[in-house]
Amino acid sequence: MARAPFELAGVRIAPGNRTQIDVPAARLYTHAPLHIPLEVVHGRQAGPVLLVCGGIHGDEINGVEIVRRLLRSKQLQRLRGTLIAAPIVNVFGFVQHSRYLPDRRDLNRCFPGSESGSLGGRMAALFREEIVDHASHIIDLHTGAIHRTNLPQIRAQLTPGGETESMANAFGAPVILNAELREGSLRHYAQSRGIPVLTYEAGEALRFDEWAIAPGVRGVLRVMRRLGMLTGEHRRRSPPAAEVANGSSWARAPIDGILRPKVRLGARVARGEVLGRVADPFGNAEGEVKAMADGIVIGMSRLPLANEGEALFHIARFDAIEEAESAIEDFQSSLEPPPDSLY
Repeated sequence: MARAPFELAGVRIAPGNRTQIDVPAARLYTHAPLHIPLEVVHGRQAGPVLLVCGGIHGDEINGVEIVRRLLRSKQLQRLRGTLIAAPIVNVFGFVQHSRYLPDRRDLNRCFPGSESGSLGGRMAALFREEIVDHASHIIDLHTGAIHRTNLPQIRAQLTPGGETESMANAFGAPVILNAELREGSLRHYAQSRGIPVLTYEAGEALRFDEWAIAPGVRGVLRVMRRLGMLTGEHRRRSPPAAEVANGSSWARAPIDGILRPKVRLGARVARGEVLGRVADPFGNAEGEVKAMADGIVIGMSRLPLANEGEALFHIARFDAIEEAESAIEDFQSSLEPPPDSLY
């Protein structure tokens, strides 16, 4: 029996085909139209419907490049199921190099949205109705905020033995943060609908970080193999086992001034260890930024200028910190450029 076409945003995609779709989103002041760009790859055989999306925060562009390389993978020629690739969700923010929408709302706090609400609510409702509700699984691609960088990590609400945990383990990031759901986020909405969803965090806003992009592409492909969407064994060795963090917190600036960091991203730190020092331009006043617990630095500020109370170092806590440190070291040593076929 022939497989049925896949319908999305009023477009029908026949089995074995791929189609680019522009979903009308809004208009600029000039009346020029804005669209959410998609590409749908509809396999000849049945399988999951995976949504891979980037740019919900418009300045987080590593995800845009991950989606581009994913779509160039020759492995998609043997796809089972359907891939919905949405490289840029917040098209307003992407055009303006901004995390936010023009009304200063965070799109990732607007779900499920409303067709008669704010701009953020309307964009969330459009993305939900036209795209998200068609997916059976989701991978949401993010980076650190402006002037902050993140160690490659998966954030998910884990249930032992559940589909989300299986996807998180398959991805191959060195750290999995068992994170609570945030009201209004895509992850919160998807979980409420019973859709397994991962958030991949890596790198810095408005930057292409190759050490974040290449593992992201490989991670998505690994998840697709775990879901049965891609067949055959991959030629690369299995990724090092990830460690699950049982919590995290930020070390903050004790005074206003200029930060001089003493640790790097991915470093293991001990409670009370000095992570950096903040001083005024003359060095007359100086304060130490100290770790509040044993852990691993999974995020940090890239901007030396700090205000008192500003979050500077993100520390994840682990029950087995030696294993976490080893997982990160193994991950960093395994980094290599992606194959030419992904460009």
